Amino acid sequence: MAKSLANPAESIGDEINKVVNATESGETTGTHVPVESSKEETESSIEKKLIALYTLQQNDSKIDRIKIVRGELPLEVEDLEDEVAGLETRIDNYIQEIELLDKQIADKQLAIKESHALIKRYEEQQNNVRNNREYDALTKEIEFQNLEIQLAEKRIREFTAQLTMSKEEIENAQHELSDRRNDLEAKRSELTDIVAETELEEKELIHKSELQQRSIEERLLIAYKRIRKNARNGLAVVPVERDACGGCFSYIPPQRQLDIKLHKKIIVCEFCGRILVDKELADSLS
Repeated sequence: MAKSLANPAESIGDEINKVVNATESGETTGTHVPVESSKEETESSIEKKLIALYTLQQNDSKIDRIKIVRGELPLEVEDLEDEVAGLETRIDNYIQEIELLDKQIADKQLAIKESHALIKRYEEQQNNVRNNREYDALTKEIEFQNLEIQLAEKRIREFTAQLTMSKEEIENAQHELSDRRNDLEAKRSELTDIVAETELEEKELIHKSELQQRSIEERLLIAYKRIRKNARNGLAVVPVERDACGGCFSYIPPQRQLDIKLHKKIIVCEFCGRILVDKELADSLS
């Protein structure tokens, strides 16, 4: 069975207009009102909603501009902090590895000393043997201890090579860590300066935005936030400029522009779903 695909912009428009249906029909009061009076009140109510939405959009756009000024600095600072932490962990691991290698080298050196001591004792015992069997047994023990010494010396060479590499890695990591710390300090300082310049203004704007949101119906506010979230530039409410949507710049037909100016209902762009206001209203608020 074929299914019809709804236009996302139209569905958003339908959702928004459901919010104001009660006002348009006069059902909110539960009483009958004259038609002319009802129409005037509806147009006034819609206009107030549009003014509230456009004012909120202007305020939110100022907050967006402050965040744009900061740019990618917060993310860059976070990335550098992670990189510094990673380098510090790597250096700590190398230090632990060096300590382990030093211990292993010391253990092998001690084993070599013990083997030499045993060889010396076995050689002394060979001078006091009573038969060839005892002599051969001691000879095998001496050979075994010599092999132990050779194996220990080989392990010491391997551990020493690893030790040298680890020390080189630590030196390289420390140089890199020093550079990253300098970069982090510079980025933090830059971010702190920008935040210091804009922090008070941003707090005031956020507080103002919260107050403005309280005067807007919840469902309408949810629709506004959803459009704003999906819009690339954060614009959910835009004016009609030069016969086009101020968000996606798509052409708006004359009849639709007239409907927008009449403020009889909230109208959205058929292409991008943004809420549209007439230029006169936008200019009066700007």
